[in-house]
Amino acid sequence: MLLFALLISGSFSLGGLAAPLLDPGALTAVRFLIAVVVIGAAAAAAGSLRRSDLAAPWRYALLGGLLAAYFVLMFEGLRLADPVAMGAVFTMTPLMTAVFAWPILRQPVPPAVMGGLLLAAAGALWVIFRGDLDRLLALDIGPGEALFLVGCVCHALYVPMVPRLVRRESGLAFTFWTLGAAALVTAVYAAPAIAATDWAALPPVVWVAIVYVAIAATAVTLFLVRYATLRLPSAKVMAYGYLIPSLVAIEEGLLGHGWIAASVLPGIAATVAALLWLVALRGR
Repeated sequence: MLLFALLISGSFSLGGLAAPLLDPGALTAVRFLIAVVVIGAAAAAAGSLRRSDLAAPWRYALLGGLLAAYFVLMFEGLRLADPVAMGAVFTMTPLMTAVFAWPILRQPVPPAVMGGLLLAAAGALWVIFRGDLDRLLALDIGPGEALFLVGCVCHALYVPMVPRLVRRESGLAFTFWTLGAAALVTAVYAAPAIAATDWAALPPVVWVAIVYVAIAATAVTLFLVRYATLRLPSAKVMAYGYLIPSLVAIEEGLLGHGWIAASVLPGIAATVAALLWLVALRGR
């Protein structure tokens, strides 16, 4: 999950560069297609694909739909909000995951874990509102952050649904079929935009972003999440996402997009402190 946080953080900075240059639906559809090819080749080489994997295919349709909604809304949001704020919105996901995990998996959240989740959520809100107490009290949230928050609800629901719906499929096979469903859903949704895009004229940064998010931030991270959800409580799995705002802030500074304001630092510090607290509670 540490690797997950690092790979996801890169998608915010690269996605922020590519989002204004390509329709979010078209971008998401292509990244899913590339991810399907990569994971499919790996699964075929490993002999992981079996006919029995397609029992109850609605499972993949449900999970793929949640992923499609998350990523489309992410790139829509990146058109309107800066990557650091978007990374902060993502840190709300663990708390929402914990809420969904109780009815879906009957995973209660111990008070100590809930304390860490609430601390991180408070830090995330501080970053989202840019350290401005007046904006926070007025709930002055930007449209980009609001769109992505809806996407994060979909992602939070996805995490506990994986162990609930997984059967005897291998990790590669489960990821392949889920991505295939996500690619189909997104292609149907974004068909007009896909047809209208002059793919040959896209600048290199768009293709770099597409390949990165397809392989590193989609195929690899989905496999990592599936691996982790079968070994850790759902809330703790997503707790590692608390590192993302800090990582995005560093990446944005290194890319020359400016370093974050000092007033935002307490929020990032709170999210990192929450992660350290939850890791210390690993055995509880």
